[in-house]
Amino acid sequence: MKALIKVGYACNEHCAFCHTQDDRHVQGPTAEIDAKIRRAAALGHTMAVLSGGEPTIRPELLHWARLSASLGMDLGLVTNGLRLAYPALVDRLLSHRLRYVYLSLHGGSATVHDRCVRTEGAFGPAMAAVENLHPHADEVDLTINCVVTRANVEHLIELVDRLRPFPRWKLKLSMVEPKGGARHLLQLVPRVSHVAKRVREAIEHGLAHNPGQTMLHGGLPLCLLPGLESRFDDLRTHGFRTMIEVGEPDFFPVDDLNKCQPEPCQGCALAGPCPGLFRVYAERHGHGELRPVRTGTRANAFNYSLERVLATNVEDDDCPLRSDGPTPWDRGRDLLVRHRGRIAVYRAETRDVSDVEIQQAKLERGQVYLDASSKPAPDDFARDLVPLQRAGACAGCPHEEGCTGLWEPSFEDRFTRDDAEVRAILEGLRGTVLDLGCGEAPYLDVLARGAKAGLIDYHGVDPDPEAITRLQSRAPWAHLHAATAEQWLAQDEGTRLDHVLVLRSWNHLPDPVATLEAAAARLPPGGTLLVVDNVLFGLARGRAQAHRAEGSSARREHHRNDGLDDAARAIARVRGLRTLPLLARPVTPGRSNQWLLHLAVAGVPAFAPSPELLA
Repeated sequence: MKALIKVGYACNEHCAFCHTQDDRHVQGPTAEIDAKIRRAAALGHTMAVLSGGEPTIRPELLHWARLSASLGMDLGLVTNGLRLAYPALVDRLLSHRLRYVYLSLHGGSATVHDRCVRTEGAFGPAMAAVENLHPHADEVDLTINCVVTRANVEHLIELVDRLRPFPRWKLKLSMVEPKGGARHLLQLVPRVSHVAKRVREAIEHGLAHNPGQTMLHGGLPLCLLPGLESRFDDLRTHGFRTMIEVGEPDFFPVDDLNKCQPEPCQGCALAGPCPGLFRVYAERHGHGELRPVRTGTRANAFNYSLERVLATNVEDDDCPLRSDGPTPWDRGRDLLVRHRGRIAVYRAETRDVSDVEIQQAKLERGQVYLDASSKPAPDDFARDLVPLQRAGACAGCPHEEGCTGLWEPSFEDRFTRDDAEVRAILEGLRGTVLDLGCGEAPYLDVLARGAKAGLIDYHGVDPDPEAITRLQSRAPWAHLHAATAEQWLAQDEGTRLDHVLVLRSWNHLPDPVATLEAAAARLPPGGTLLVVDNVLFGLARGRAQAHRAEGSSARREHHRNDGLDDAARAIARVRGLRTLPLLARPVTPGRSNQWLLHLAVAGVPAFAPSPELLA
């Protein structure tokens, strides 16, 4: 659990792409950095990582190493490595718990590297630093980071080959960010698709010639590196929780606010873990190079794993966030739960879903739960899950809008309450019913009553033959078809539909618009469409429980995690279908994670009224 501390922005190199090129004159006072190291320890961090600028040129370096060690923390450095060329300094730092080094090396030769850092003679000391640290591979986690610019994009394989004698170190190839020097000199920034091509070639070359080498990439959209998605690397994969710049009053969570996922990324199967594009790059070049992945499945839930108990004997109106400051806590990924006088800290480290999605699930929709079951995946939400809600102490707090919040259990059965509306609609159906994706049959008991009473003629379709076989044994009265809706409707000549149901299967459909277009031609005016599904939600679990769940072989079946608004926009694109709203229930705090959209099919006018008539 690392804290990144910027000690100042002065440096003994002059990289053209330096993030802090405009601030090189700014140095953090010794007392300020001392206080930040102590604050990192108080927040529970296990490592203080010093960065800059170049932290190793500060004369206080060994003082800070001793201080962090005295507070029980390991030491890390983000460095160009020039001073680590001195074995004596490396030995002294190791004695003060140096355990992590993120070292910049931008070429496999002095010609390329020195040109990138604009410092003659820099390559030799940087390689000497790698050689000095190599015997300590069991102690020090070393990542060699190469920032890819126009100056070195054609020389990445040379770097891979140069590092072949050091297979225990990780090599990361990072897309340059248009920030600092690179924003002033945008000609340094190559096109992201070309960088991805050269990075792929370098990684594949490295793995072919040295299979033991760990090869990583960063700052590149995952859709441009198919097959290498798991090699994505960033601050979070390195265990960084917080960071602090010179002059800032407190730590802030690490984030991806410098990146964006443009409109084509919506619905991409890789959207959760993908960094997207740097914002400045997208503003300059657009998003035409992206290749969103429209096939594949996504997680529909994520884990908050228990980390520690933060406080005990807490009164109802007490809040440590208010007294100690909320800024170091991640609004989405950190979850503080108060129950019976104790405050427990849970953390979501998932990369299956993005920061934006986690914050929406937790803060906008209030969809976080304590998992009271012992199952890898809860299947009876009303029994298995205890809703969490913002504590009363949050109301009116001046930090409320920017805070992760204090949460507490609510023992209200939201699931049964919200499901009652769905059941009431199904009880009222009359005529021919088509159930799309019927395999799980969550409302079979209601539909069975209507079918057995002769009120509905039920047809169910699902592409999973095994699911259809299981369901047929439970529902001998049903007309079941192992096919997609499009396939069955193409084979069926004339069944006229009165109602189409999509019951907790909307997000399972690969292309719901195409599916509804196939069914729309059979729905006359006055018919109805009922769509019900769940949004993404978070589960607070114990460590062992979370570990078991993440190791489960349960199959993912969701192509998306659409909410009501997403579904409504998709239905509006269905050709030949005009609808009127009957009932809409979005997911909001205080409701379950299930949304409902009930629509009536409207008649299509035979002519368009004149503007004069409309006036």
